[in-house]
Amino acid sequence: MTSLDIAARDQQAAVAAEPVAEPEPLPRHVAIIMDGNRRWARQHAVQEAEGHAAGVEAIRPVVRRAAERGIEVLSIYAFSRENWNRRSDEVQTLFGLLDSAIRNETPELASQGIRVRILGRLEELPEQTRRSVEEALAATAGGRRMTLNVAFNYSGRSEIVDAVRRALADGLAPAEIDEHVLADRLYGADLPDPDLLIRTGGEQRISNFLIWQAAYAELYFTERLWPDFDPAAFDAALAEYARRSRRFGR
Repeated sequence: MTSLDIAARDQQAAVAAEPVAEPEPLPRHVAIIMDGNRRWARQHAVQEAEGHAAGVEAIRPVVRRAAERGIEVLSIYAFSRENWNRRSDEVQTLFGLLDSAIRNETPELASQGIRVRILGRLEELPEQTRRSVEEALAATAGGRRMTLNVAFNYSGRSEIVDAVRRALADGLAPAEIDEHVLADRLYGADLPDPDLLIRTGGEQRISNFLIWQAAYAELYFTERLWPDFDPAAFDAALAEYARRSRRFGR
């Protein structure tokens, strides 16, 4: 046996003797309320539109990190049905930014194996935005690495109403409608419920986001405004999740 063989053997033995770190528990499904774009704009003395643009740019690196970490589903709250109550010029800016982001990011998402899903009432969207959404859905339909849910014109209460309407349209009697019936008719019925719900911007509420599915989600609130929420901040949320004990009422 040569000296090189002995060195290699000793190195292998040393590695084998080292304790193997247990993999930290990761959430299968992470949901994010992306809050703080307007406050970020005020802090930086720029127009609100620039704050929203910075918020859209912040999505890409977080999506990449989620895929790298092995998250199965990432859901982001992009536009709520309540957001229609904002000024018309701000709503138009939001739609323009989101429509552009969908068109620009779809090729990379498809190449990474990330499937895009939309949660919300698509029939209420402007025709151009609806076309962009439909093209993104078709282009990424084969993705298996991660599902990216974009809550667009979304409301948790409206989702439950729509589920009830589907159950009634299916001819079910009131006595036949239970939790399983409604859960099977939610927008993302085939996906696991969120394990971790993150909200940026310092507010501590879930604002009508996935209110059925998040019944047992771990909640994580951070003061960091969304445009400043980077992959390191995402990792910090995952680390906090790993420290918690989930008992589901037991």
